[in-house]
Amino acid sequence: MMAANWKMYKSPDQARSFFGEFLPLVAEHSRDEIVVCTPFVDLPAAVEAAKGSGVAVGGQDLHWEKEGAYTGEISADMLLAVGCTHVIIGHSERRQFFGETDDTVNRKLKTALEAGLTPIVCVGEVLEEREAGLTDDVLRRQCLRAFHAISAKKAGKLVVAYEPVWAIGTGKTATPELAADAHALIRGEAAKSFGQELADKLRILYGGSVKPENAKALMAQEELDGALVGGASLDPKSFAAIVKY
Repeated sequence: MMAANWKMYKSPDQARSFFGEFLPLVAEHSRDEIVVCTPFVDLPAAVEAAKGSGVAVGGQDLHWEKEGAYTGEISADMLLAVGCTHVIIGHSERRQFFGETDDTVNRKLKTALEAGLTPIVCVGEVLEEREAGLTDDVLRRQCLRAFHAISAKKAGKLVVAYEPVWAIGTGKTATPELAADAHALIRGEAAKSFGQELADKLRILYGGSVKPENAKALMAQEELDGALVGGASLDPKSFAAIVKY
């Protein structure tokens, strides 16, 4: 899976322009599932522009309740109603700036799976944790809590994205070997929660300053099943080059 996370960029018109340029570049590409996760206001334009292309559209977050007095929030049903098939959950920026916790990630994951959305659940350590040798502990905790009380049957659509937070938007990238080690640990945690069969099939994406220049080396690692791309996904040529590495 090659997933774009536009974060807080692009208007609906800019989204239409992006797809107009991007879709012809990947029209023949069938190896990967391609997903573009846009700001909420861009979703209808993105879904319309991507119609018939095979490129999926996702949201960047959702609330765990079906509806209610939650100003500024978006429900799974709302995402489905505009044509979304995927949703990002627990991105490091949501955790860092908006108070997301391992427990809210778990609640959102349950809701997304119940609704039939494909959730891309983000985990990863900050620089201080990496330097203190705590990466494995952090990833185990995040996975254990995110996967809590979810059955293997329900978890079939789950996708995990490993984002070393120190590599997001900094230009730093985890070496392919570091990323592969983290992915292997995440797969091991998934096996504990859901069984080996599902863990073997689980797609674990890498996110953290993925660019056309480093995509090939990262994707050469057997443990890496795709990428969650931030800044480099805003340009159609750049994202197409990553998709087609």
